[in-house]
Amino acid sequence: MVNGIIGRKLGMTQLFAEDGTVTPVTVIKAGPCVVVQTKTASGKDGYNAVQLGFVEDKPIRLKNVSKPMRGHFEKTGGGVPPTRILKEIRLKDVPEANIGDQVKADVFADGDTVEVIGTSKGRGFAGTIKRHNFSRGPESHGSMSVRAPGSIGQSAYPSRVIKGTRSSGHMGDARVTVKGLSVAKVDIENNLLMVKGAVPGATGSLVVVKKAS
Repeated sequence: MVNGIIGRKLGMTQLFAEDGTVTPVTVIKAGPCVVVQTKTASGKDGYNAVQLGFVEDKPIRLKNVSKPMRGHFEKTGGGVPPTRILKEIRLKDVPEANIGDQVKADVFADGDTVEVIGTSKGRGFAGTIKRHNFSRGPESHGSMSVRAPGSIGQSAYPSRVIKGTRSSGHMGDARVTVKGLSVAKVDIENNLLMVKGAVPGATGSLVVVKKAS
């Protein structure tokens, strides 16, 4: 059984219970996805996995696919249309799915614990206060080091900056995995997952939702 799916983050909303309790949720357009390739531990790959293709509203034509990817899709026997997005889902057991099978939001149920993998929002070049939560210096009495990071080196020994020193630099735009999230509601008809809490990435970005192992 496939334990994950490719989705697209649509944004956040609220769910209201009968007693008036409000739950903030992130809405994810989960699939539909199609199985493009299967891998087994006993085969040449050495591990169990399925490769999913994200079927979007605007299909891609075969002539617009690169030659290597065209050959990859032709290996499926012509039963799988080419997709722009391909992701691999690792499995513990031998995959029961066959090439061409569709994976939809119904692989999840209300209350399932999941982990969501996405790319965080890019913040550009950020200073130490924003990037690492450093404290600022005094703003009075002519201080010239309000948001400066301060001394980062040593004197005679070792006379260099230690590797890994937290400093200014590129912030965000990185692969982030948020674990321990729960599925508040599954809309099977519209292939929507409503996940309790925040999910990494901007609205419209791709995410992978997997059942907690």
